Amino acid sequence: MSSARPAHRHKEAVRQVDRDDVYRAGFACFVGRPNAGKSTLTNAIIGQKIAITSNKPQTTRHVIRGILHREDAQLVLVDTPGLHRPRTLLGERLNDLVREVWSEVDVIGVCFPADEPVGRGDRFISAEMAELKATIVAVVTKVDLVSPEVLAKHLLAVSELHDFAEIVPVSAVSGHQVQTLVDVMIKYLPESPQLYPDDVLTDEPEQVLIAELIREAALEGVRDELPHSIAVLVEEMMVEGGLTKIYANLYVERDSQKSIVIGSRGSRLKDVGSQARQEIEQLLGTRVYLDLHVRVAKEWQRDPRQLRKLGF
Repeated sequence: MSSARPAHRHKEAVRQVDRDDVYRAGFACFVGRPNAGKSTLTNAIIGQKIAITSNKPQTTRHVIRGILHREDAQLVLVDTPGLHRPRTLLGERLNDLVREVWSEVDVIGVCFPADEPVGRGDRFISAEMAELKATIVAVVTKVDLVSPEVLAKHLLAVSELHDFAEIVPVSAVSGHQVQTLVDVMIKYLPESPQLYPDDVLTDEPEQVLIAELIREAALEGVRDELPHSIAVLVEEMMVEGGLTKIYANLYVERDSQKSIVIGSRGSRLKDVGSQARQEIEQLLGTRVYLDLHVRVAKEWQRDPRQLRKLGF
């Protein structure tokens, strides 16, 4: 696991701030309760899928940095797990990771879904923002799902939660005001040289992104209690000609969960493999052979040794 800032600034990044032309570069993240639209918004801004999305809470488990390049700025968006009430050692570690990222970024966008009333979770997260040095911006998401009247009331309710630097209503799905939000976030970044070379969209290792895409496919359609129990580890990757061969294990905590993921006569696992392979081929730009196996690692979310093995 890693926090918001890279261990070093890339040596290839040579753009310097010119006196006449202020260049801004820095780190930002979105926070909010589960399903507030954080990962969808991150993908919409970067213009490529770097964060997995799902209608299940606690979908994001890794810190993934996506980089938006502009002539005048570089916005490094850090996609983090959602803050939640931890029930396991994994949950505690994810919460620690989120708070570490919050303390390091320059701008934080707090996401409030327009189609749900402001609730206790929103108030809790807003209160957590009070001690941070970052500029705090409110982002009202999913505005395409509500009427102008409902949106107006929602914006008022959000404005009463915290003294936000700005409040921006957006829709990641329709693209409404996404560019405006980018402009707002960049405005609050520090003046800085470029942090990453022009051709870098994410600094996450390919194997981590691939494991996340497999896990996303596995989350589709499984019972509500299962997603937290699924972890994916890419064991081996090799390129042969124009084909990338990937061998990966899906880990669950019980034999009964293994049966659910595999499905009747392997039908669900076959669907998972087919969906994940398409996404991975898009990511890598090559044909992919994907070999998946489901394994049981009992109570892995509570076991420090197994958490380390699985990258937590």
